[in-house]
Amino acid sequence: MMIFMKEIVMKSKSKTNYEYGNIPAKRPITDYLNNGVINLDKPSGPTSHEIDSYVKRILSLEKTGHGGTLDPKVTGILPIGLSSATRVMQLLTLASKEYVAVMTLHDDVEEEEIYNIFNEFQGKIYQIPPVKSAVKRELRVRNIYNSEIMEIFKRNILFKIDCEAGTYVRTYCHDIGEALGVGAHMAELRRVRAGPFDENTNLITLQDLTDAFYYWKEENDESYLRNVVMPMEKAVEHLPKVIIKDSAVEAICNGANLASGGITSISTDIKKYKTVAIETMKGELVASAQSLFSFEEILLSDSGILFDSEKVFMKPGTYPKMWGE
Repeated sequence: MMIFMKEIVMKSKSKTNYEYGNIPAKRPITDYLNNGVINLDKPSGPTSHEIDSYVKRILSLEKTGHGGTLDPKVTGILPIGLSSATRVMQLLTLASKEYVAVMTLHDDVEEEEIYNIFNEFQGKIYQIPPVKSAVKRELRVRNIYNSEIMEIFKRNILFKIDCEAGTYVRTYCHDIGEALGVGAHMAELRRVRAGPFDENTNLITLQDLTDAFYYWKEENDESYLRNVVMPMEKAVEHLPKVIIKDSAVEAICNGANLASGGITSISTDIKKYKTVAIETMKGELVASAQSLFSFEEILLSDSGILFDSEKVFMKPGTYPKMWGE
């Protein structure tokens, strides 16, 4: 399973200024809500788009967006970004996912043979997306990081799978059935992790959200809302971090690329041409960027552009302009 906390290495010393910006968890409640994400336990039945609409209506928001579609009958982890945090959900699309599924075989097979085939369906596998899918039906490679049989009862196999984003578990079950020579189909599916969101991370229901919003609006008690909504920074915990000086924030907010002089610390797992999250020293998400160098190369650099800014999430003007003065 992926580890989300990585060591941070200091590049330079810089003082945090508390005159501007906010520690994410301490944002004023309206800003907190508009820059928040929820970890929703999706029930069977509604589509992911319908769940978005329910959340939008419950919280009286103009915009929401989920991080990774689940089929109507599939339950489990459905991260949802609220208002300004909707765009942050795009950074979850490449994060690994974990599911618990029930596969039903179409004929009897010896257990030893089932275990042997499951062992073969790990690492890099080839898949063709199912007919009812949102992507083009062409052969593609997906990584299965781990696939573990939890229980076998007659023709039903309960298993857990940790896989690359874009893996179709329904197709995975079908292909295993073909390899066993008897056929198989996916009977049930629940997502138990999507990137940094899992079943132990403030997992809530639509009713929990409704109650929390009621207490805020009718009882002037925001504590429940803060318990069910998390800062949008939660959605980038799976990405390597680049912490920047306060003096560099406004420039990044205006689309500038990040040079060595604006960095105060970096994660050790930064890889060349991979996405990173740029954050302030207070932990606020500023932007995502592509690293132009590896961690080792960055440590040796004293000048020049190191990160190519991609998407900016912080509003310009949150921090003062500190260049050209």
